[in-house]
Amino acid sequence: MAAPSIVPNDRLDKDFYLVLEEFRDGAAFRETDEGIDYSTLIDDLLTGQYDRVLRVVAFNPVEGWSRDASEDVARELERRIAAEGHEISDALKDFVESQLGRALGVQLPLPFRIAGDG
Repeated sequence: MAAPSIVPNDRLDKDFYLVLEEFRDGAAFRETDEGIDYSTLIDDLLTGQYDRVLRVVAFNPVEGWSRDASEDVARELERRIAAEGHEISDALKDFVESQLGRALGVQLPLPFRIAGDG
């Protein structure tokens, strides 16, 4: 039988996000007090709390999973930038565009159909 944890599970049973950022001496995960939630992460990115984002990693210790959440974060950033008119740094724009595989705000064209085509 496993010994009970000294860390309260209610503090760990949530999704956490870590940002891998490029610094002068190389890449590193930015230190946070207790990890950050999705909403805080998006707000922090939009307000310039991170300079050169490379990746965003999500994890949940209680559920036992982790994944690269970079594309999901980029999509949410694009949505918020368009809806709320945020001005962002070139570095954040580069992150979003690299994750989306296209320029920020550019929608992929729909197939063209001529009236009468079946």
